[in-house]
Amino acid sequence: MNIEPSTPDEPSTPDELAEAVRSAPRVLAVGARTKPRLSAVGGETTLISTHRLSGITEYEPDEFTFTALAGTPVREIAAALAEKGQYLPFDPMLVRSGATIGGTVAAGLAGPGRHRFGGARDFILGARFVDGRGRLLRVGGRVVKNAAGFDLPKFFTGSLGRFGVLAELTFKVFPRPAAARTLRIPAEGIAAACDLFAAIGAARWEADAVDLPPEGDAVLIRIAAPEEALDPLSDEIMGRFSGAALGAKEAEAAWWRLGEFEWAHADGELLKVATTPAALPALDAAVRAIAGARMHVSVAGNLAFVSLPPGAPAWKLPALTLRGSGPLFPGAPPAPAIAAAVKAALDPENRFPSLQQPVGLAPRPGKRASNVQPHDETLPSPGC
Repeated sequence: MNIEPSTPDEPSTPDELAEAVRSAPRVLAVGARTKPRLSAVGGETTLISTHRLSGITEYEPDEFTFTALAGTPVREIAAALAEKGQYLPFDPMLVRSGATIGGTVAAGLAGPGRHRFGGARDFILGARFVDGRGRLLRVGGRVVKNAAGFDLPKFFTGSLGRFGVLAELTFKVFPRPAAARTLRIPAEGIAAACDLFAAIGAARWEADAVDLPPEGDAVLIRIAAPEEALDPLSDEIMGRFSGAALGAKEAEAAWWRLGEFEWAHADGELLKVATTPAALPALDAAVRAIAGARMHVSVAGNLAFVSLPPGAPAWKLPALTLRGSGPLFPGAPPAPAIAAAVKAALDPENRFPSLQQPVGLAPRPGKRASNVQPHDETLPSPGC
């Protein structure tokens, strides 16, 4: 039986967060819960909300870096960056829905901009977090020339709160492009889309984003360049692929629809599936075999989001469930040895959920580590 945890604790400082972690034998941090399956743990797990752990603590526009508490809504960060002509190029998802910067990192979610610039892990410079013993630790740094040693901050990307509770994060940012344009290139069917992905990848120009929306009849290509370069670049692309440019408002609406999962079934399961262009035909066939299922292909065929309607058959291919009541990692292989090793080092008492915990089960109990006092340490680097 899956028992809904009680009202989450709401610490407002990193020290209070560490105290909240030490106060219970089993804990899991939650943000805005825009991806509810990731926080669906049962048993006696205590939820810790980062809702009050919010705010930008440092922003250096000239250095292109900022530091924010984990519960800070991404939309607030985006607004602050926009005032200085800067942005997060990986297109954080669910921004309008209230996603937090800590939840974005923990979920490992990046949007269409990941195609050119990489995901959230490629922009993290440092972090403060609370480990399984209730210690407040600092890893990485606050400048682009990061500290030597293990790049542990990147390991928290996609960790789902299994290694520690994020308290504060430092990111590097980029200047916002002078101008951007979205082109719609017809591509009927997955085979035509895969051919288009390959052609775009071999072209002399580099697209910011290359996605196939759920309708599956056209690929969206987003390009960014100085204003005077957009017309000749667009003409070259559309001349080769016979496409058309979207208006500014239409383009914005199209990308927001994908980033907010507005195309997905609101009450069904939503899955994140790692794939490749070569594997897309088989994935497309699996989706088409389920009545009412929908799929958005992103990153030029290297990532897909699958939406299943209520009552659909259980998904069996490797995936991460973002919404719904199915297994957290359907069809996924066991966690790699390095993940298990980091888990053992940062959470030796299994205070946080296991790496592949089924819904309704809780990790085995551990000691409360009540003798650990609040403090802020820096993890040593090898050889230092």
